[in-house]
Amino acid sequence: MPTYRLDLSYDGTGFRGYARQQGQRTVQGELESAMSTFLGEIPETSVAGRTDAGVHARGQVVSFQVEGLDEGKLVRSLNAMLGGEIVIRRCANVDDGFNARFSAKARTYRYRLNASRVVDPLRRHHEWTVTTAIEPALLSAAVEHFVGEIDFTSFCRSVDGKSNVRRVQFARWEDAGDERHEFWVKANAFCHQMVRSLVGLSYDVARGHTPLAEVQQIIDRRDRSTMGTVAPPHGLTLWEVEY
Repeated sequence: MPTYRLDLSYDGTGFRGYARQQGQRTVQGELESAMSTFLGEIPETSVAGRTDAGVHARGQVVSFQVEGLDEGKLVRSLNAMLGGEIVIRRCANVDDGFNARFSAKARTYRYRLNASRVVDPLRRHHEWTVTTAIEPALLSAAVEHFVGEIDFTSFCRSVDGKSNVRRVQFARWEDAGDERHEFWVKANAFCHQMVRSLVGLSYDVARGHTPLAEVQQIIDRRDRSTMGTVAPPHGLTLWEVEY
């Protein structure tokens, strides 16, 4: 049976995350409902990253198998039904064996931080506005510790029997202007709440709450209870998935 890849973007504000949940409005639920209307069946889908409630995606990827698909017609029909919160950017027939989750080699996330201490009503669902003054240089100094193959147990909600070792290729803060800062991180994979915890710790360092010298100690402890701030979800966007 042919395998297809959907590339999609969505505003996560109105969803309880990507994954289907009983009685909750989710991206997967809305997407598969629209696919069912078009295809007459709900295909089994795989997703590159299960984003949490309020998290957005620019470069999410979903794969599925179905017979006799008109890719262009599917894109037009789904976009008409999904109403702008979820947008299908393209649909393509791909090699057999492709799986959106297991074929992915790396994922990149962006987090937006507003350090002006004034909420922008037009951006409030897409950036975290903090109320404490920060030292931007300390944001960058903190995340230098996050690059490499590291056990991120201190930064993740652990799952029994699963490793929290991840290989981070880069982690950096960039000046986005107007007292805004963007955190960019790329890794082979991420565990639950990892990016938001990395942002939270670098923010704690930048506001003087956690000494920079303690960052490596927190990593080495591999103890989730030692973590401080976890950044809220709405500043986070799944930016890109590489295959």
